[in-house]
Amino acid sequence: MGCLDCVGPRRKDLNKRKIDDSAQIGSKSRFSAESSSEKSRGKGSAETNVGKKDSGAGGKKGRPAQSFTFRDLATATKNFRASNLIGEGGFGKIGFLSVLFFLEQAVAIKQLNREGIQGNQEFIIEVLMLSLLHHSNLVNLIGYCAEGDQRLLVYEYMPMGSLEHHLFDLHPEQEPLGWNTRIKVAVGAARGLEYLHVKANPPVIYRDLKSANILLDNDFNPKLSDFGLAKLGPVGDNTHVSTRVMGTYGYCAPEYAMSGKLTLKSDVYSFGVVLLELITGRKAIDNSKEAGEQNLVVWSRPFFRDRRKFVHMADPLLQGRYPLRCFHHAVAITAMCLQEQPTFRPLMGDVVVALEYLASQPYTSETGSGKHSPRSL
Repeated sequence: MGCLDCVGPRRKDLNKRKIDDSAQIGSKSRFSAESSSEKSRGKGSAETNVGKKDSGAGGKKGRPAQSFTFRDLATATKNFRASNLIGEGGFGKIGFLSVLFFLEQAVAIKQLNREGIQGNQEFIIEVLMLSLLHHSNLVNLIGYCAEGDQRLLVYEYMPMGSLEHHLFDLHPEQEPLGWNTRIKVAVGAARGLEYLHVKANPPVIYRDLKSANILLDNDFNPKLSDFGLAKLGPVGDNTHVSTRVMGTYGYCAPEYAMSGKLTLKSDVYSFGVVLLELITGRKAIDNSKEAGEQNLVVWSRPFFRDRRKFVHMADPLLQGRYPLRCFHHAVAITAMCLQEQPTFRPLMGDVVVALEYLASQPYTSETGSGKHSPRSL
């Protein structure tokens, strides 16, 4: 889950994330969940009391984050055996797959790189955020360890890994995501963002939305993870939050990258990039591509101007198996999210409604009128 500075050239040392000291979270009393009930659109419900969790799918709900001893976690991971390591990122070693038998569930354990100061600050923010914010499309924090200089986070285990592992660089035997699954993932991720923007009080700006941070369960239900860069959004008459420019290269909104002014619409832009990845099967930044195609958003803009060219953007792995009308709608939604002027971008609530409509029109062999390709149109 390495993170890159949004501006400047891409360098190896940019995967070390910085955190603005002004991002420190205030007292827990600043948080509450909206008291009104969740709209009946099949979303995970937002609870009215902080500390309660919704009854959405995935993970065990209803118990607060626990404090583990380092010995507990070392024992569960067989002293952090390398064979259990799923990956590494800017935070440190991540994803030691273990079973905590006294919890009777498999968990993923993220271990802080003890040499980094930034990771310790992100650890504090993530524990606070995930202890107070609960939704079926946010990853469930089981517990944490803050013993001595050890910093570890214990999450519910998401067996299908991250979205990026199902979109890019697939193994020959790996089945590519179908159209219906891609829309399902988009809807779930949008609901998670809507919860952060609308239901959380004050609103929360995720600030690091990317395919690597969208985790999937066995049924490809998505959950947002990695809240180390999250910020409290503007309240009252404030229109933005001024902060150090952080995020992942290729996903940052242009106005935030240039000015450090962070708004809820910054997340909407990042969501547009993820939608574009789902539609095209291309990475946000891919240096293996030819000049002019390395930045996904830059590559896509000429296609947005001509509806007849939309189909040229489709991921070849879809093999034309998608409802053409819904595909056009999905591209249009993506283009709106990627507007350069933040005021022109839609609210996440509107994005959720639009995507839920697409989900209600799934692709089937009966409804699909043949395969769609640039040559067939």
